[in-house]
Amino acid sequence: MAPRKSDVDGIAEGVSRHDFPKDFVFGVATSAYQVEGARRGGGKGDSIWDIFSDEKGNTKDGSNGEIAVDQYHRYKEDVELMAKIGFGAYRFSISWSRIFPDGLGTKINEDGVAYYNNLINFLLEKGIQPYVTLYHWDLPYFLHESIGGWLSEKIVQYFALYAEACFAKFGDRVKHWITINEPLQTAVNGYGIGIFAPGRHENSSVEPYLAAHHQILAHAAAVAIYKEKFKAAQGGQIGIVVDCEWAEAFSDKLEDKIAADRRLDFQLGWFLDPIYYGDYPLVMRERLGDRLPKFSEAHKELLQNAIDFVGLNHYTTRFIAHIENPEDIDFYRVQQMERIEKWPSGEVIGKRAASDWLYIVPWGIRKTLNYIAKRYHNPPIYVTENGMDQEETEGAILEEVLDDKLRVEYFKGYLAAVAHAIRDGADVRGYFAWSLLDNFEWAQGYTKRFGLVYVDYKNGLARYPKSSALWFSRFLKTNEEDIDKQANQA
Repeated sequence: MAPRKSDVDGIAEGVSRHDFPKDFVFGVATSAYQVEGARRGGGKGDSIWDIFSDEKGNTKDGSNGEIAVDQYHRYKEDVELMAKIGFGAYRFSISWSRIFPDGLGTKINEDGVAYYNNLINFLLEKGIQPYVTLYHWDLPYFLHESIGGWLSEKIVQYFALYAEACFAKFGDRVKHWITINEPLQTAVNGYGIGIFAPGRHENSSVEPYLAAHHQILAHAAAVAIYKEKFKAAQGGQIGIVVDCEWAEAFSDKLEDKIAADRRLDFQLGWFLDPIYYGDYPLVMRERLGDRLPKFSEAHKELLQNAIDFVGLNHYTTRFIAHIENPEDIDFYRVQQMERIEKWPSGEVIGKRAASDWLYIVPWGIRKTLNYIAKRYHNPPIYVTENGMDQEETEGAILEEVLDDKLRVEYFKGYLAAVAHAIRDGADVRGYFAWSLLDNFEWAQGYTKRFGLVYVDYKNGLARYPKSSALWFSRFLKTNEEDIDKQANQA
């Protein structure tokens, strides 16, 4: 029987802080290149995104992150905003080229260290826990130019040196580390399709798998250093962030069900199977053959249990149908599947956000969380990104763009689905909304707005909380006293 809308529509829109454990973490997220700006400020070196976005045609509006939303200079204002809304955690990334401008790890940039120390200290002063990502796509350009970036196994030792420097400088206060953000996107969009930095597409049948392989090994190397040298004294946790668009079989045909499973293997399994099971999923080995690199016994030993938690970035869902000869780039073609955004009845899977890939499908996150719990021995999970975008509209009236009703609807639905997954038994520990601020949206430039806070790009980057920020504030604050009472009575 084909999937029916009634089968998955049972998630109520009503959701409150009561629906989550008392110690559940609610945070908001950004990444360095998208918000910091100060491209040459404080001794920073260029990253691959600095160079990539300089080239005409690589971003939709010709923009770059040279200034972005200037969080480098305005971090106190932004932290105050987070505190005012009521978030207890901030997930941000460190720019590798702020710490080591050339990426080599020989000379540390003290100005860069001072910036992140100031940010971390101010967060803690305001009662906000830092959740720090070491790599969110902005590789030091010199490493790309000199060794080929993620295509070279040498990158593993350079990443390990960088990670160790960060643990040493910040780990006395940072208790949650993320090694790498969405390695799939770096591999496929950076080294396969070429729409992300460094923009490679010349050898799309091989390079994405090589770039992914070295990211997995870099993750494991950083975890090994943390556990060996820092964990006992600092007492923190370390994980990786994977992204997954939920894959629901389009029909009850066996080939569609197998295609949906295959799709999940090519998203989650690609990065989590080596950590939990010592190798890539069998379906990837069968389909890619020698194009998929092999792990040595030493690698497998390094990978074993190289994780304290799984970070999940999730935005949307698609139906998946088997297709014999898809016309697409290698990574998608080899999966032999078609992504469909309509129910078999013809109705759209959910309302669409601004981006053509982002449909609002709350039940997909519940299924994704339950899938991770079942397949990977119920690890601690943090939803490290979840959100939706609106179009940047020229000449829009401020009051109208601040009233982001659809985003409020999105968060209500997805948070309710996360609460359901927790009741189902998934060990979900926290949720980070994407994003604190409207910002530089990679290849889309400033044409898409994901922020809870509106940034006026034309008038001094002034910040204005949207309805979604106010909704979160009510959600996080109104029940605090009740929750405390409930806990005392228990």
